Amino acid sequence: MTEAPGRVTFRDVFAVAEFRALWFAEIFSIVGDQMARVALSVLVFKQTGSATLTGLTYALTFAPSLLGGILLTGLADRFSRRNVMITADLIRAALILLIAIPGIPFWLIGLLVALATLLNPLFKASQLATLPDILKGDRFITGMAIRNITSQSAQLLGFAGGGVLISQIDPRIALVIDAATFVLSAAILRLGMRARPAAAAKQDRPSFFGSISQGSRLVFADPGLRTLLLITWLMGLLPVYEGIAAPYASVFGDASGTATGLILASDPLGSVLGAFIFTRWVPASVRPRLPGLLSLAAAVPLLLCFLQPGLVVSLVLFVLSGGIGTVALMQATASLSLGVPDSSRAQAMGLSNTGLTTVLGVSPLIGGLLTDMTTPQTTVAAFGTAGLLAAIPLAIAWHRNIRKDPERWVSQ
Repeated sequence: MTEAPGRVTFRDVFAVAEFRALWFAEIFSIVGDQMARVALSVLVFKQTGSATLTGLTYALTFAPSLLGGILLTGLADRFSRRNVMITADLIRAALILLIAIPGIPFWLIGLLVALATLLNPLFKASQLATLPDILKGDRFITGMAIRNITSQSAQLLGFAGGGVLISQIDPRIALVIDAATFVLSAAILRLGMRARPAAAAKQDRPSFFGSISQGSRLVFADPGLRTLLLITWLMGLLPVYEGIAAPYASVFGDASGTATGLILASDPLGSVLGAFIFTRWVPASVRPRLPGLLSLAAAVPLLLCFLQPGLVVSLVLFVLSGGIGTVALMQATASLSLGVPDSSRAQAMGLSNTGLTTVLGVSPLIGGLLTDMTTPQTTVAAFGTAGLLAAIPLAIAWHRNIRKDPERWVSQ
């Protein structure tokens, strides 16, 4: 595929039929997933009357991703990535349909939710590993930006739409709709994407357990890949304000929950704005140099929270940090996928996403403990300080790597 002259636009990327298929499949899956999280929370609370079990069920929609990211993502290098995505979609559809069966006991709901969540990293790693094969040149990072913008919007739509829908219908019907989105995603991928052979040739494939460690060894042994991986993980540390949104809003007397909602919306808003600005006005030749500097810049707005700002200023700071952090994550992920051999790309993408998910899960826990000992603003500022200190050596390391071999990190 030849690269379009001049700046690559969203229209140029959507002109690629395979990208459209991948994009539509992801959107349907995200909306269905977010709606299902709402439905599961309502269903379990109605069935058990326990807030603890409801919270546990919600956690199970995230937590098993860590195990899936470690154990399963290498399958996307060993088999056709399109077929891996289709299989993951169909299995998840079947598991969600089982949850929707009336009278199913709580322990089985928890098990089925965990199994469905286990497959999420496999689908995402397959998708990210396929994207460089579909989008060449500057189209690649523009496609990453489109994914980011629309995935954030789809998450908001899924939560909002799920709440409205479930107030009108039985939660089990919402789960059936979620299962249908997975089937629809699989159908779109089957009809809209070209079948490609496995990235790793059969005679060169390590054993299943050998492939699990191979990706980690490859990434951590390479200074450039290791730096990019750590930058992606670091970006999960900064949005701690999402995890402590309610206590942060309570400082301003948020009785209605409006301020909490605004805080939760600030990061997705920043993400959409950041991705749009980055792809529209930052030259393609400059973008690969920026992940290190952007990771530094993302931490800086949070330092101002030491001044105990009000709600409006806090929201502006969160939008800024979220936007810059999203762009840093987006470019680091793109450069990582280009710098790793195709035969191990899915494993590396799975490692990146698993680490990011883990940090996103752990940082609110630490943030909550710190907030109990100080103010929410101070907690956010402390995380910003930690992020800044961690970003300094990463920015220096990336500057050295990009100067040493700039062509390696650019889509050809």
